[in-house]
Amino acid sequence: MKLGSLVEGGRDGTLVVLDRTLTRAVPATGIASTLQAALENWTAAEEPLRKLSEALDGDGVTDALRVADLEMASPLPRSHQFLDGSGYLDHMRKARAARGAEMPPNWETEPLMYQGLSDRFLKARDEMVIPDEDLGLDYEAEIAVVLDDVPMGTTVEEAAAHIKLFVLLNDYTLRTLTQSELPKGFGFLQAKPTNGFAVAAVTPDELGSRWDGERVHLRVRTSRNGSVVGEPDSGTGMYFTYPQFIAHAARTRDLAAGTILGAGAVSNEGGENGHGCLAEVRIWETATYGAVRTPWLLHGDVLEMEAFSDGESVFGPLEHRITALNKLNKLNKLNKTGEPAGDQR
Repeated sequence: MKLGSLVEGGRDGTLVVLDRTLTRAVPATGIASTLQAALENWTAAEEPLRKLSEALDGDGVTDALRVADLEMASPLPRSHQFLDGSGYLDHMRKARAARGAEMPPNWETEPLMYQGLSDRFLKARDEMVIPDEDLGLDYEAEIAVVLDDVPMGTTVEEAAAHIKLFVLLNDYTLRTLTQSELPKGFGFLQAKPTNGFAVAAVTPDELGSRWDGERVHLRVRTSRNGSVVGEPDSGTGMYFTYPQFIAHAARTRDLAAGTILGAGAVSNEGGENGHGCLAEVRIWETATYGAVRTPWLLHGDVLEMEAFSDGESVFGPLEHRITALNKLNKLNKLNKTGEPAGDQR
């Protein structure tokens, strides 16, 4: 089953069921008005949502809408909680080495995790606004889980049952700011701006054998301005598993339904499959050529991300254009007045 949200309907959007090809959709408002509402009452909502999904895939819905005609939001346009872990230790080692930081003393026994921005998420096709290119904008290609209510003290063995959906996450990082912010000891704030998701959230059964109960095995392809940066396998090199992350996060608190939990930038040791972020590209270039050749994301760049199973897109494509803050302000002014707001080049 694949679910998504329309932009219309307020800050939490409007829930729709998507077909497997992500070309048709049908509103599910008779079951739950939003995806957040469905997650909060998943026991009651799941079966009717599945029946609607089966009808849509079986051409049993005559008034289905074309996804191409719809303005789709992130599956959860906002969330009560966004948590992100670092499950790929190869990425952790490289990222820390790049900023001159040591590995934490318990890095092999306890997951690294932070709580990030969740009051709004970028759409699958959206503008990613940064005020200054010198902040070092990087992306991180991730597969995240969406949870129902998770009680405090949930064990690793119990945790997988709370995973209701998987999503494709583009987790942005301002690498320049990590060098000054993280040494303060309080974690990310300015260095982690808003992030975004591909259009579909999918249930575990939709992944078939690609979900083994601990890890997801998908190829996650990223491209910059049409050139592929990498296509690593999300199941390779993942040291900490989703159940371990969930149990870790729930050790001292309940996790509310709708919590999104990421596993960190997908990273395959060796680099044969390319890279899931620019930081790793730059580290590889330094080791290979003695100098960095690839800049961080720049204004005007277009970043694309998509995950595949047997050649088929699982969550749909994600496409973000990097935009300057002053450019966005001019466009917003134009949209409000209907008149040109000066030179918009």
